[in-house]
Amino acid sequence: MKRISIGSWAYSIGPYQDHPVAWDEVLRNLKEMNFDGVELGGFPPHPNPDDMPSAEQRQELVKQMKDAGLAFSGLAANLWAQKLINTEDTTPYVDEFVKNLKFCKDAGIPGIRVDTVQPPTILEEMDADAARKRVVETWKRCTKEAADQGVYVTWEFEPGFAFNKPSDVFRIVDEVNDDNFGVMFDLCHANMVAVHASRQPGQKETLAGGVVEMIEKLSGKINHIHIIDSDGTLHDDETSTHAPFGDGELDFDAIMPALNRAGAPHDWWTIDLCFWPNAWDVTRRCKEGADELNRKYGGN
Repeated sequence: MKRISIGSWAYSIGPYQDHPVAWDEVLRNLKEMNFDGVELGGFPPHPNPDDMPSAEQRQELVKQMKDAGLAFSGLAANLWAQKLINTEDTTPYVDEFVKNLKFCKDAGIPGIRVDTVQPPTILEEMDADAARKRVVETWKRCTKEAADQGVYVTWEFEPGFAFNKPSDVFRIVDEVNDDNFGVMFDLCHANMVAVHASRQPGQKETLAGGVVEMIEKLSGKINHIHIIDSDGTLHDDETSTHAPFGDGELDFDAIMPALNRAGAPHDWWTIDLCFWPNAWDVTRRCKEGADELNRKYGGN
């Protein structure tokens, strides 16, 4: 069976920006709902490397998680203030990554999330091949740094960031070409990329087999999984709408066996309710939906 976590950012950004749920309350409520862990959004007001600079603070976080009976499934690193594509020097991006990487190591967090941090429209300003090469070379540097610390790197592709076509995803993961680097497969984002071609620059690109085909073409390269539904729309015309289970169009009976066949190097499934209004109100329902998927497909 899979361990189930949920991204803490659902309770700290978007609709919760002005009234975030306190970290202690997040842990207490998730444990009450029988979650196994938390995927940490590494930015205020929840634990993050800037607010917890000392080893003692980080060890206290480790103890807090242990006392709560929860574990970390991963870290969404706060890299969004950096530039990756339209700069000749990506050292600040790498430096910020390494800071977050050290936090992962100290807090016992196994994986760190990256993305291209800039919107797809950035490719209107520069050559796409040059931009892709810059991304690949930077992520190679990051991946080597992470491997030295025993932490894996996972790329969350999505409509809101550059390189959001299926072929972009396939090509970049092949070009990074490192066992410590892989794709975060978020079901919602995959639907918007492979089925709806959302926010893709130039000629639109879809896959006839949709989400399942994308999984199959990424077999052996998926190293992190986010489970949630998709209603085929964008949130604020920017990123995928992360709809609660049952409110979307995904065929989980086709998707989940395909994910099992594709393989992943750990046993976490993470629920992602990013930007969902009143996320707390649907968290229990989403946990129940994840549990049902776990009963049907988590043991395979």
